[in-house]
Amino acid sequence: MNLHDDFSQRVLLSTAQMPWVPSPIAGVERRMLDRIGGEVARATSIVRYAPGSQFPSHTHGGGEEFIVLEGVFQDEHGDYPAGSYVRNPPKSRHKPGSEPGCTIFVKLWQFDPQDRQEIVANIANLVLLPEPDRPGVSAATLFADARETVRIEQWVPGGLIEQAMPDGAELLVLDGSATEHGEPLERFGWLRIPVGGTLSAQAGPDGAKVWIKAGALRFAGPIAPNAD
Repeated sequence: MNLHDDFSQRVLLSTAQMPWVPSPIAGVERRMLDRIGGEVARATSIVRYAPGSQFPSHTHGGGEEFIVLEGVFQDEHGDYPAGSYVRNPPKSRHKPGSEPGCTIFVKLWQFDPQDRQEIVANIANLVLLPEPDRPGVSAATLFADARETVRIEQWVPGGLIEQAMPDGAELLVLDGSATEHGEPLERFGWLRIPVGGTLSAQAGPDGAKVWIKAGALRFAGPIAPNAD
C-alpha cells in the first residue's frame, strides 16, 4: 500500500473525521496517515486498542516512535499513560497491548538504522521555556540528533506562528487547535510540511500544544524489505 507517499507534497488531515480500519489483530484499528508497504511498512498512523487487545511479541527492525494520546498503553516493560512519548529503536522487542484500551500516534521504520537510544518521557512533566526569537511560543526538546529534532511547543491563544522549515517537518496537535495556511487543525490533526516549506499557523482561542518533528523528511523513502 502507498498512501501520501510523495513526501514533496504538503498533507493536512483532520484525523477525527477519518474511518477506523481494522488491523489483522482483533480489537486493534488504525487511521493511516502515510504508508509505504503492507503490514511491514514505513508508516505513520493513529492506532486504537480496544480493552484487552494485544499484539504478539515482535521485533521492531526499523524502530518505533509513539505518543499515547488516550488511555494506557502497556507492554512487558511497563504501563504508559496518556502523554507518554516513547522511542523504541531498531532491534528492540516487545509485546504491546492495553487492558483498559488506548489510542496512540505511532511512526514505524523511520529511524536511523544505527540508532539504539531508548527514550521514555511524559510530556506533562516537560518544562516549556519561552523561545526568545519566537513570540508566543514556549518549547521543550524530546529528542535531537544529526538526523532530526523532536519538540513539544505551546502556542499562546491567537498566536501567529511563522517559521521556515528548510528540512521539512511533521506536526500533531495534542491539545487545543490552530489553523495552518487557513486550514483548520483540530485536536489530533496531523500536518506534513515538505522540505523547503513554511509553517504558517495561528493558534485557536485556547492556544495549541503541538508535537513537531523536523529534519526526518530528508530521509523519507521506501523501507528495507526484511520483517518488522
